[in-house]
Formats: sequence, structure tokens, C-alpha cells
Amino acid sequence: MRKSHILGLVCTFLLFALPGTVFGQQSAAQPATFATGGPATCLKCHDDAKVNPILQTPHAMKGDAHSPFGQMGCESCHGASAEHVQSRANKPSVVFKGANISPPAARNEVCLSCHQNGLRMNWQGSQHANADTACNSCHQVHVRKDPVLVKLSQAEKCFTCHAEQRSQIFRFSHHPVREGKVACSDCHNPHGSPGPKLLREATVNETCYNCHAEKRGPLAWEHQPVRENCLNCHNPHGSNQPRLLVQRAPYLCQECHSNSGHQANPISGQQLPGKTTAIPPGTATTTNFRAFARGCVNCHSQIHGSNSPSGFWFTR
Repeated sequence: MRKSHILGLVCTFLLFALPGTVFGQQSAAQPATFATGGPATCLKCHDDAKVNPILQTPHAMKGDAHSPFGQMGCESCHGASAEHVQSRANKPSVVFKGANISPPAARNEVCLSCHQNGLRMNWQGSQHANADTACNSCHQVHVRKDPVLVKLSQAEKCFTCHAEQRSQIFRFSHHPVREGKVACSDCHNPHGSPGPKLLREATVNETCYNCHAEKRGPLAWEHQPVRENCLNCHNPHGSNQPRLLVQRAPYLCQECHSNSGHQANPISGQQLPGKTTAIPPGTATTTNFRAFARGCVNCHSQIHGSNSPSGFWFTR
């Protein structure tokens, strides 16, 4: 190997791996406003159970020049705080909690200085950003495991604002959110999305297909409302009807199928065998007794679509 190649490799290693280079500048001339002593200075006062757990997180990895403790320690997030060290009356540059809390934009700027790629790339202009939601409104940094990143505890954080969805998951039919098997972030990206309602995918159906792949198709016979939007029939957060349906069958089906044939008549108790007062056939209340108290899917079992050559009516 040529000496020039070896020299290039050594320079690359120094650039990316060692503190004090372009990516880790704590050995450079520090501004006078930064406190000396690093995190040890802060922990002289803030040595309690609310702060200490951060020492067991990736944020406290001193060997990583990209982590806060690999740069300016606590001041990497809280800003230059030399005056705060001298007197508690002087607050840090960025305050995340308390009476003198900094504006959401200032707090988010700190977090996005590192966390701006991947799932966070659509944060600017998202619903949560426009609502002045701060990162620490949902996330906790001074803990070993952020509760919002745990499936079992994530929903509780979301439900502090989304009370309607909290009530829906307690309904008879619901996704196993309360059981910790499904989390809000399995369907939604709270940091922004090109799709509606902060969905992880561009459409509702594409989001549902991540788990319900058998409904994706393509199918020889497709049910148009199914292909259009799963929400036409289902409420994903919870329903008092089976299978997350927005309404009980056959009434759900009759919202579209009310033009002619057996599906046009309301399913009621009229014209049942043994009834003393029969209503003349052809009136609005006439019904087919064979459909009474039954759902359309008893016969049309492949309601999401069929690949059978004779599946035009979704019966097989």
C-alpha cells in the first residue's frame, strides 16, 4: 500500500473518530460563556434521581463525538450556562421545563440539531410542529428508556391529547393497543408524514396492508369501497361492532346497496312466517325473512375481493 493511501486513512480516522476535530470540537477554543468542568459541574447541584439516569443512555457516551457528552456535556442541549453555574438566578440558555421554559421552537432546535433524519425528516410543516408541540412534550431524555418508545406505555402519552382515541380503544372491538401488542406509531408517524393523519404510508390502505397483506390483492374481483378506503367500513381505533365495523351488517352494506334486489329492502321483522298482520309485497317495509337478523357476509364471505372465476358476487 502506498504511503499516501496510509496517510489518507489515518487522516480520515482522526477526522471522524477523535474529539477535537470538525465533528467533536470540545478541544477547540471554547466560548467564555461555557462552564468549565463539563457534566461534573452540573451534577454538583443536579445530582438526583430525575437527572442521573441520563448517564446510562446513549446521550452520555463520551466516546461518541456525536453524542451530547462527547461534545459539551449537559450544555450541548441546555446551551452555554456559565452564568447559571455562578448563580441559580441565571437560567441556562435553553430550559426544557419549569416556569422559565423556553419556546417550543428553541427546544426543538436543540433536538433537531442531531435528530433530523429518518422518521424526523418531515417534521417541518407537520401537524404537531404547527401546533407548537415540543419534542420533550412527548419524549423524556433523562431516563434509561423513554416511555414513548415502549409499546406498552406509548399510548398513554398519545392519549394525553387524543382523548377520543382513548375512549375508542376501550370498545368491544379494538386493536390490541391496551394489551401492548400494537402501538400508535405502528400506523402513525408523529414526526410528520406525506400521508393523511400522520400515517406512516401515503394512504390509509397502504398503512393497513402492512399487517393485513392478504387484503392487498390484486384480485380478479375487487370490491370498490375496499379498494378506495378501509375507513369506509372500519374504525381502526375501536368499535362496538365486530371486526371494527363502523356499523352493524347488513345496515352497513345497505348504505351503498339499496337500489334493487334483495338488498334494497330494510331488514326488519315484517313479513316473517306466523306474523298476523302482513304488509303487502312491494311496499317500503317488505323484507326477505331469510335475511332477517343475518349479515351479508354470511353468503358474501369474500367481501374484500375474490380470485375465484365465479367470485363476481364475492361468495367464494
